[in-house]
Amino acid sequence: MKKNTIHIWINFVIIFALMINGSFFIAQADDHGKHNNGKLYQKFMHDDVDDDDHDDDDDKKRKHHRRKNHDSDDHHEKNTLPPVPDPLYINDCGGCHWAYPPDLLPAGSWDKILTGFEDHFGEPVDIDPESEKAIFEYLKTNAADYSPGKLSSKIMRSLGNQTPLRITLVPYILKEHHEIEPDVFKRESIGSLSNCIACHTTAEKGDFDDDNVSIPK
Repeated sequence: MKKNTIHIWINFVIIFALMINGSFFIAQADDHGKHNNGKLYQKFMHDDVDDDDHDDDDDKKRKHHRRKNHDSDDHHEKNTLPPVPDPLYINDCGGCHWAYPPDLLPAGSWDKILTGFEDHFGEPVDIDPESEKAIFEYLKTNAADYSPGKLSSKIMRSLGNQTPLRITLVPYILKEHHEIEPDVFKRESIGSLSNCIACHTTAEKGDFDDDNVSIPK
């Protein structure tokens, strides 16, 4: 009986020791898991903050890009045309009056104007046939109905089926100047509505935007 009792107590002590040791390891594992979970949580929060920062940066870039595109759109919406580069047109026509950008009239209007050189608004024009042909080709190719510019599009919409002989008869141009008193155009410094460069200070660059208008006294 004593031996059996001793064996029983030994087994009980071993089992008890194992139970305590197992609880210790479980507790350690649990603490270790919590510690790792804490690290994972901290990493997740850090990554989330970083992602938010990246999102904020991307959002700023997108907003900047939208503003840049908006500014670009505003620029294209302005009343600008390509400047006149043709030396023959500038020399032969610009010697008597300002060489108007071809984008201000449709090709049909330029055709009428150039085929009436014997009576060009009350004055005969002496120009050789080859130069006349070359000038006409330049004006027709770059006329308002072939121009991609916003200003030319507005002019063409206002014309309908009209083919005016003068730029001052274009409905859109008349509308843009309707608030100016007629006497203003009679000033010696201006002369008439057709003298665009008198008020449009950047007209020779093809820029007819209102921001660059200065009406002389």
